Amino acid sequence: MSTDMIRPRLNALEAAWVIARRDFVAVLFSRAFLFFLLGPLFPVFVGGLAGSIGGQVQREAVSIDVGLAMSAGDNAAMIAAHDRLAPQLGGAVPALRAVPEAASDPTFNARAFMEARRGNYAAIVTGTPAAPALIGTEGQIARWQGPIGLIAADATSAAPTAFPVITTEIVTTSAASERSSRIQTAQIAQMLLFLLTMLLAGMVLSNLVEEKANKIIEILAAAIPMDAVFMGKLFAMLGVSFVGIAVWGSAAWGLWAVGGEAITQVSGFDLTRLPAPAVGWPLFIALGVIYFSMAYLLLGALFLTIGAMANTVREVQTLSMPVTMLQLMVFFLAAFTINQPGSGMEMAAIAFPLSSPFAMLARAAMEPQLWTHALALAWQALAVIGIVKGGSLLFRKRVMKSGGAGRVKQPWFGRRAPGPLEPAE
Repeated sequence: MSTDMIRPRLNALEAAWVIARRDFVAVLFSRAFLFFLLGPLFPVFVGGLAGSIGGQVQREAVSIDVGLAMSAGDNAAMIAAHDRLAPQLGGAVPALRAVPEAASDPTFNARAFMEARRGNYAAIVTGTPAAPALIGTEGQIARWQGPIGLIAADATSAAPTAFPVITTEIVTTSAASERSSRIQTAQIAQMLLFLLTMLLAGMVLSNLVEEKANKIIEILAAAIPMDAVFMGKLFAMLGVSFVGIAVWGSAAWGLWAVGGEAITQVSGFDLTRLPAPAVGWPLFIALGVIYFSMAYLLLGALFLTIGAMANTVREVQTLSMPVTMLQLMVFFLAAFTINQPGSGMEMAAIAFPLSSPFAMLARAAMEPQLWTHALALAWQALAVIGIVKGGSLLFRKRVMKSGGAGRVKQPWFGRRAPGPLEPAE
């Protein structure tokens, strides 16, 4: 046999690239994808479904904790008065918390503390119950000046006859007001990530079902490691998704450039005044692209696993419905935990792979720390590899009828595709 008939073997990464390039070109230039680009509006209905949760989170995000920076005895008297009045007045009186920094620092400056955005207080009360001083933003002072006067009067006497005079000091911002404004950015980012993921991830499943029906996938699996086939398909569909997002983004930008002022007047919402995220806009946009990629790969890998388990198109549809419902639930979980930083619920949303991109994107809007994103992305990448590995094993067992016990297989990234004269795995 002449040497020109023997082609060099591809390793798994090269094989994945071949599959990705093939699928990308095939989908991008198909008529179905052209029509697909024209129908991105149906996820708006899902947005309306999630709107009630978003509104509830926004309403609860405004802090009603007022810090106490008085002496220990005065703090205790104010808290005791609050506890007596709260059962009668409910939410009309704020929750009072002693500021630990004020007790440990004799030179504590409440105004500097608020302007440094430390803690999460709507306002801080200093002085004494007989002559309290309220430091906070203009809106928070207007909201809590009366209730604080009522609590201070009750703290000074069991039967008060007059309210004490409250001195006020206005600061430009606070951690509480800044945090509540960033909630809006986090909610919009989560919603956009969810809609794009759900809209575009279904292409992975439809592509696999089509090739499984006409036996192309079995031919590919006989010549190339199944892990490489799955990885190639995932990244091909991710590339196609970015093309779709670029088209829709360009159309939205053109629409905004032509009628942005009219859209703002009709909707009452101005995108140019969206609160800046904690990490800054450039890094937030970059993290948004990365977390979209991870969310897409995670959901796409799960859809590929479903395709490996199903034998017919009807089975695929039946099995994919619970996954779609699960994705809705994990999105609602991530949305619900926006105003609960550090809670067990938020940690669960970050740890669960499918909800992790949503929870971490919201955290980027709320918190400036960056090292948590590196850990989360590493965990999500491992989850993608694990799901792809599991899906490829299922496919070999159910479709290729291989993968028997006792056979040691190399990892997908180290195997080489068989040559034309070698038996397939």
